[in-house]
Amino acid sequence: MKQDKFELLADFYEFTMSNGYFVKGNTDIAYFDVFFRKIPDKGGYAINAGLEQIIEFIQNLSFDKEDIKYLRSQKIFSEEYLEYLSNFKFTGDIWAIPEGTVIFPYEPIITVKAPIVEAQLLETFLLAMFNHESLIATKSARIVRAAKGRPVMEFGARRAHGTSAAIFGARAAIIGGAVGTSCTLTAKEFDVPASGTMAHSWIQSFDNEYEAFKAYAELYPHGCTFLIDTYDTLKSGLPNAIKVFDEVLKPQGIRPVAVRLDSGDLAYLSKEVRKILDDAGYPDCKICVTNSLDEFLITSLLEQDAKVDSFGVGENLITAKSDAVFGGVYKLVALERDGKIIPKIKISENVEKITNPSFKKVCRFYSKETGYALADVVMLKDEVVPENEYEIFDEHSTWKKKKLNNYYVRELQEKIFENGKLIYKSPSLKEIAEYCKKELSSIWDEVKRLNNPQKYYVDLSQKLYDLKHSMLNK
Repeated sequence: MKQDKFELLADFYEFTMSNGYFVKGNTDIAYFDVFFRKIPDKGGYAINAGLEQIIEFIQNLSFDKEDIKYLRSQKIFSEEYLEYLSNFKFTGDIWAIPEGTVIFPYEPIITVKAPIVEAQLLETFLLAMFNHESLIATKSARIVRAAKGRPVMEFGARRAHGTSAAIFGARAAIIGGAVGTSCTLTAKEFDVPASGTMAHSWIQSFDNEYEAFKAYAELYPHGCTFLIDTYDTLKSGLPNAIKVFDEVLKPQGIRPVAVRLDSGDLAYLSKEVRKILDDAGYPDCKICVTNSLDEFLITSLLEQDAKVDSFGVGENLITAKSDAVFGGVYKLVALERDGKIIPKIKISENVEKITNPSFKKVCRFYSKETGYALADVVMLKDEVVPENEYEIFDEHSTWKKKKLNNYYVRELQEKIFENGKLIYKSPSLKEIAEYCKKELSSIWDEVKRLNNPQKYYVDLSQKLYDLKHSMLNK
């Protein structure tokens, strides 16, 4: 999808640092990792998203005359640097974990290798897209799991934090498992189903509810989903809907699609509506519910045996309202001089902010017997995983060890750019969503539960652990 001009969507320090590297003649090759530290909602897993928009941004990253004019007006950048920017083209390499992959804290999701002058300029956009779309994809996956096989539709565009958040949030929701979106632009651009029929205003615009339903059925006989709670669900909305089903649809041999509930006691109303629909001869008419739903309310409804066939989820999905920050970061982990990699580490009194140094990869171990993921190991890029047995250990409690065997290994990152050239073909959104579904099926249910999930093993290799602690000890 064509995006607006985002080349100046960067924290100002990215330009001051980049200018500094340029003026000081710093030609080092830098390695930066994108990773995150905490899973939202105290969950057990997250879903990676946003890579397609990052690829598009990097492919089109350039600075026009107006951009250069603005930067010159700040009176702090050298003319040589501004001339460099006016001819800018990304020339580095990028590795990334594909969209839809289940990811965990402290794993390098994206690795950028490029001249430090270039690499520094990518930080904000990469984080903005990764953080936002991964946040929404993760929330969507949680909601879809809570729905226990019932379709979930994303209905949040009007409550999103701006237009881009509406468009790309809906895209991320599809990755996480939503089957459709109310955002028509997202549906068009990414070739996914558009969902939606009527609002209360349609019904209020007619003299009475019956006339509103009748007019809609005459216009869209094969897509009749009536919103039945405008006035009184059981005494007005549902009787009028059934009357229109009988008088308009039935003579044509057409069956209604659904009725929608948007207020009231959804568990109680859904049970009553189900009985009345069944008695009226419409057991195949579905019941869809909306109204500030999230994974916890959906779980509660189903525990109450609510007769719900599908869910429309809006604000709590598109804003990830319960925990609305993903917290991804972009950290320098190595420099390369004269072909030699020099590891770098950030040290902090907050242990969780200490980084894992050097050029790395993430390997996921799977059980050959069950197909389930056993553990992830972050290791140095050139390490080779033995075929038969591998011992993992907890970085913070090293006495906690486990030997893995009868496994196969997948390196999660794939190369996306090489010498500035795109060498990766982005899948369609439908393909990413299907891949995400497969990914989630390889993760144990204990890790995916909403409350107190089992912690998934993400460990460091012995070599990376030794390197990190030798640097800490210095």
